[in-house]
Amino acid sequence: MTATTDGSTGALPPRAPSAGDATAENTETGPSATDAAGAARRATARATAYLLSVQDDAGWWKGDLETNVTMDAEDLLLRQFLGIGDRDTTEAAARHLRAEQRADGTWATFYDGPGELSATIEAYVALRLAGDAPDAAHMARAATWIREHGGIAASRVFTRIWLALFGWWKWSDLPELPPELIYFPKWFPLNIYDFACWARQTIVALTIVSAVRPVRPAPFALDELHTDPARPNPPRPLAPATSWDGIFQRLDKALHGYRKVAVRGLRRSAMRAAASWIVERQENDGCWGGIQPPAVYSVIALHLLGYDLKHPVLREGLKSLDRFAVWRKDADGAPVRMIEACQSPVWDTCLAAIALADAGLPADHPQLVKAAEWMLAEQIRRPGDWSVRKPQLPSGGWAFEFENDNYPDIDDTAEVVLALRRIQYPDPEQVDTAVRRAVRWTLGMQSKNGAWGAFDADNTSLFPNRLPFCDFGEVIDPPSSDVTAHVVEMAADLGMTHDARVRRGIRWLLAEQEPDGSWFGRWGTNYVYGTGSVLPALAAAGIPASHPAVRRAVRWLERVQNEDGGWGEDQRSYRDKAWAGRGESTASQTAWALMALLAAGERESAAVTRGVHWLAGTQRADGSWDEPYFTGTGFPWDFSINYHLYRQVFPLTALGRYLDGGPADASQGA
Repeated sequence: MTATTDGSTGALPPRAPSAGDATAENTETGPSATDAAGAARRATARATAYLLSVQDDAGWWKGDLETNVTMDAEDLLLRQFLGIGDRDTTEAAARHLRAEQRADGTWATFYDGPGELSATIEAYVALRLAGDAPDAAHMARAATWIREHGGIAASRVFTRIWLALFGWWKWSDLPELPPELIYFPKWFPLNIYDFACWARQTIVALTIVSAVRPVRPAPFALDELHTDPARPNPPRPLAPATSWDGIFQRLDKALHGYRKVAVRGLRRSAMRAAASWIVERQENDGCWGGIQPPAVYSVIALHLLGYDLKHPVLREGLKSLDRFAVWRKDADGAPVRMIEACQSPVWDTCLAAIALADAGLPADHPQLVKAAEWMLAEQIRRPGDWSVRKPQLPSGGWAFEFENDNYPDIDDTAEVVLALRRIQYPDPEQVDTAVRRAVRWTLGMQSKNGAWGAFDADNTSLFPNRLPFCDFGEVIDPPSSDVTAHVVEMAADLGMTHDARVRRGIRWLLAEQEPDGSWFGRWGTNYVYGTGSVLPALAAAGIPASHPAVRRAVRWLERVQNEDGGWGEDQRSYRDKAWAGRGESTASQTAWALMALLAAGERESAAVTRGVHWLAGTQRADGSWDEPYFTGTGFPWDFSINYHLYRQVFPLTALGRYLDGGPADASQGA
């Protein structure tokens, strides 16, 4: 057993045998490339049929986006706070919560991960709201574990904010977040545009909540979740005043003092300005940013300022939250309700289109044309928050969600362009125009260091992460290898590898390679995703397979291949480098590794042959793959995602490229 830095104990999966070992791939009894090609053809045909069968009639694909039970718990807490809970919804959510509880009484934030304190507290409280008795066996186990791990006092700030809404925690014991923040100019440290878009939307709403400090009557006490109910928040020593933590802890104390002397007129004005900012950013579907947390806090903030639940803004906001619910039946036929943190139709659709095209589906296939038609209609033509840093740049990106015009993202935009160029659309000029807009916007969003972040340029201030309030995950949006790689791949597909901006991006990628040969993956887990993103981009940009960086990456991928022929990487690699490239084999991560190796010219290698056999051998009869493990990333370690369509689109892409020798020829598209 290996102790991990999160305090849990987990067994590292066995490493793949070294190249000198007498393993299956270097003996006569190992799988052959001929067998692999046949298996790949059969698996590709089944996977293509399956993926076509799950396309929506409107042209898009969307798989479930599974995260963790805090989404479900906070949904029930919101309904309790607003007084809109109903028995059927509560019971369906409680069934999901109980099903996700582990044998030790805890809840994890990713499949097979360690118990997580805040998630366990929030799930426990939600089940108490659903009527589960504290002395029930499953509840008692959870409460015991919570106390053993520090109780409510040791939980994250967001958990304690939810508890403060019902008087289970003191507002005065939470970090202060003044609404006057809305007035900070964009050049001033800690202005709202120093935060990543997801944090910005949440924080603006929470400045109102923090200023009002509402408390609803608690339906029960939570003494069983404190290590000492008489002292629920024992004092902790401050960090040294010369440390960043110490500086920001003392800043928070100063803000608590400011609250007592804040000019009332200024504070009311700031809350009104924050409310206006929130309302202006409500999307056409009623949501905010297309993600659940900002929507939840925006509803609460506006309601505290007097917006009635029947007001159009709140009415549509609550309706949008209902659309995050995934309903299904349990083994007994009872309804179960799971809340998605977000929905990913644009991302899923462009990846599905690339997979089908690379698997050999004709470029003018009606379902690909329908997908292109839908994607073209989703392009964003108006400014958003990104314009604060790039005011002269014309719009032209795509967002991740159905409705999110304020926050198009660079990753989606690059992949949509790659998808559109694989499709033979009846109106090629329409595609060309959309692509020109997208490329102009994407390249214009380059950060000063030559790379690209997801939503903003140069969103790299180190101050936001230091705030005591910001303990819930990543709150800035710095450039990443995976996003930069996708931009470089897009530009290379358009013949722009000699563009100075693209060359800077390539140099940045080469400089970012880890000493072991891998690349860090920001938006997918983790080094396998980063490496699986970068090698295809470098190959598309003309970096030869003999380049030292490519050879180092190939050796790393071969070294971390699992004994069964697949690849996997656990979320723990974000905390402990010993887990890099280590984990149970998954369909999506095996596909990423194969895509990287194929781009590096390794089609005939033993590693690729074994990987293809693993994919073909684990495919289900209906052409799909099973993947309970979380291979997507919202915040590294803090917020993990299981994209249910990843297990379909990436294996199909890898198998198609294995059979075809590379990505589809872009010349057949627009």
